[in-house]
Amino acid sequence: MIINDYINVIKTSKLFLGISEDEILSLLNCLSPKIITFEKNEFIVNIGDEIRNFGLILEGEAIIIKEKADGNRVVMSVVKKGDMFGEMFVFSSKRTWPVSVKTQSSCKILFFTNSDLITRCGRNCSWHVGLLRNFITLISDKSLTLNKKVEYLTIKSIRGKLCSYLYEQYRQSKNSTFILPLNRNELADFLNVSRPSLSREICQLRDEGVIDFHLSTFKIKNIEKLISYCDC
Repeated sequence: MIINDYINVIKTSKLFLGISEDEILSLLNCLSPKIITFEKNEFIVNIGDEIRNFGLILEGEAIIIKEKADGNRVVMSVVKKGDMFGEMFVFSSKRTWPVSVKTQSSCKILFFTNSDLITRCGRNCSWHVGLLRNFITLISDKSLTLNKKVEYLTIKSIRGKLCSYLYEQYRQSKNSTFILPLNRNELADFLNVSRPSLSREICQLRDEGVIDFHLSTFKIKNIEKLISYCDC
């Protein structure tokens, strides 16, 4: 399997922001990452596995999940084509994965190791420096996302969690109509609520004229009311 075949996906990754296609190919030759294929519902890594690398999704979709003491799981995030996972942990002093990563569909993953990232390029070329800068930015952005996840978990009511999440999507899209990045099951896991309770709350907000929706497409009809529910 040739990495060059996936250059159009690789160059869209934030890890390679501002780096030309020719420079990316040179970097990949320097880093020598590996492509591994996983089937649907297969665990890419399990909690407790040794941390050896981090991955870039070339094909498919996966979820990052945290198992709770009672056996239930919390979806931390969904990673799709062009997204990365594991970059938050690969340089940690803790040498085991604190989460599991499971495929939602068949996946092809491009794996990098931390030692490859920081030590292979003896010339310290400009695009390698850019790669490291992008890597640090990715980690910072991921930290902000995890902080937002904690905010959702501290909100007591399902309505408050849901409205806070919808308001965040509204702000990011800068449009009253947007497509959620999570399906209903994933969103329920992400907000740490039951799927039936979440669906019931969504329908109630629609009946009250606050939102409208069709599948994963949502429209905010009353933004003031939505905001008023965010701290419930």
